[in-house]
Amino acid sequence: MTESFRRSGEYDYDAPQGPYSQVHGYSAPVNPEWPPPPAYEPTAASPLPAAGPEPEPRRRRARGSVALLAAVAIVAAAVGGATAYGFQELAGKNDVTATGTGTPVVPAGKKGDVAAIAAAVSPSVVEINATLDNGSSTGSGVIISSNGEIVTNNHVIAGAQSVKVRTSDGHSYTADVVGTDSSKDLALIKLQGASGLRAATLGDSSGVQVGDSVVAIGSPEGLTGTVTSGIVSALDRDVTVPTDESQAQGQGGDGSWPFQFGGRNFNGDTGSSTTTYKAIQTDASLNPGNSGGALIDAAGNIIGINAAMYSSSQQASSSSDAGSIGLGFAIPVNTVKSDLAKLRSGGRN
Repeated sequence: MTESFRRSGEYDYDAPQGPYSQVHGYSAPVNPEWPPPPAYEPTAASPLPAAGPEPEPRRRRARGSVALLAAVAIVAAAVGGATAYGFQELAGKNDVTATGTGTPVVPAGKKGDVAAIAAAVSPSVVEINATLDNGSSTGSGVIISSNGEIVTNNHVIAGAQSVKVRTSDGHSYTADVVGTDSSKDLALIKLQGASGLRAATLGDSSGVQVGDSVVAIGSPEGLTGTVTSGIVSALDRDVTVPTDESQAQGQGGDGSWPFQFGGRNFNGDTGSSTTTYKAIQTDASLNPGNSGGALIDAAGNIIGINAAMYSSSQQASSSSDAGSIGLGFAIPVNTVKSDLAKLRSGGRN
């Protein structure tokens, strides 16, 4: 319904009662296209307002609307830009950070710079020490939320009686195992009493190509925050690892993880209970303790979780054969992301 608006001093009239109406001696034929004329001439004291600037209250409302729109735009820019992390903390959310949101991990001018990648991502990679019934296990993990959710390999924490985590700045935490998936060799642990941690940005492993530059960060032999670099050597490699918990407890002798590739066993016998997954192959130097650490692309995004590497020192016939031979494998990050809901729900298998 449209409301009418009448200014003070304007006239009223009664609708005509017949073909002609007599109002104060003035007579005029009814024209269906127009209403009857006024009963009297409008006084000069009540002219219609001339066109001009809007009244002050309306201008104030307009400025208020513009200010509101500007405020909304600023908030939207903040959420999508450099302050996304702070907004996430204020909102109490700790979701995984994915590519396409927030500030790039590595500035465009530093893309591919190993030093820049290491500086940006190292705070998101941790060292994990698990106490087992018959010894201990050392590996790495990747922080995926600011409140201390960490993705690692299942074989790093399988059978653990307790789990300790050390961050890149030297802080130590006790961690609880949230969920495990031995079929993908993945596990999710959660730090007790942690907040404000720097979460890594999970990339998209479907876009990885052979020859892409990569950086690996982990804790080989307990050397926290070790950085190596290389390229993606191959994609979709079938890697077979054990699912039997006992195989995770030092079966490789020197702490390395037994696996099968190309019909051969590496780092020990995988046993009869195994699972096979598609892996990213890299020549970045990986050693025992790198398991669960980050494989990172040139832009600083996580594209894989390092999981299996050949340790030549176990079969070395001389000191010249010891060390990494550039044969390492990582679980694609898209596999990790697709498994997170299951891990967070507390699934154990």
